[in-house]
Amino acid sequence: MKCNHLLLACSGLLGEKVLIKLFRTCTINAVLTDKFSFGIINFCKKNNINIFIGNARSNECYNFAVKYKNCILFSINYLFLFNSNMLDNFKQRFNIHGSLLPKYRGRAPHIWAIINNEKKTGITIHELTLECDAGDIYFQKEIPIKNSDTGGAILNKYIYHYPKIINQFLLFLSKQKIYPIKQNNNLSTYYEKRSPEDGKIVWDWQRERIYNWVRALAHPYPGAFCYYNNSKIIINRIKYSDFGYSNLVKNGTIISKENNLIVKTPNGCIEIFEYSSDDDISFSCNNYFI
Repeated sequence: MKCNHLLLACSGLLGEKVLIKLFRTCTINAVLTDKFSFGIINFCKKNNINIFIGNARSNECYNFAVKYKNCILFSINYLFLFNSNMLDNFKQRFNIHGSLLPKYRGRAPHIWAIINNEKKTGITIHELTLECDAGDIYFQKEIPIKNSDTGGAILNKYIYHYPKIINQFLLFLSKQKIYPIKQNNNLSTYYEKRSPEDGKIVWDWQRERIYNWVRALAHPYPGAFCYYNNSKIIINRIKYSDFGYSNLVKNGTIISKENNLIVKTPNGCIEIFEYSSDDDISFSCNNYFI
């Protein structure tokens, strides 16, 4: 039997996948989303779920959402922050976030965690407040990050765990078996929203950072990129190489192309074994990426 009447605020692929799974176990009274979340929009239309498409801080959103003020407001990967006018209508309002708060508040926390060479990330359910990801914590689960994990791999872990965690939390909530813990703001870190243009590789970075950069931004994300003779190259997979080099050689230089491309960095070479480009490119040794 379905329970837990929800007003679900969700965006993107993660929001879509979790919405689909929660639809089987919860009563989704209505959904808030953005105009670019086509999968969510189509799912709601197909299943006759009331939906608002637009900015959560608008009067139109408020007038839509206030009809569901007796529901639990639950945010999943939602693009917008709520204002006090909206939040004050809901006694129960929660967000699920892909980090071990108070670390990695903000957008794309698992991407930043991989870039920063973290060995673990996590999932947190916390109270929705005016400040981003700052509300009292109700639940946390640690998620390991393997050296081979990409941003997409961690996203898939979230798609798997989020619905299970939300359902478990809602069960505890219905039985009043939840005990919030205040966040220690002195330990908080915050990371801004990323855009595709932020993915450019700097070849003067240590190769460990380049490796983490590439795997963090791999499919389904836009990808790490660089340029070769004015052509954009998206680099999807690399590994460390023991190929020899001179420290006098410019970073980003192609040292070898016998099998895959071997490229020099400040502290060793990397081997590029999966890349893509819209251009037909002929690489040559001693030329370099920028």
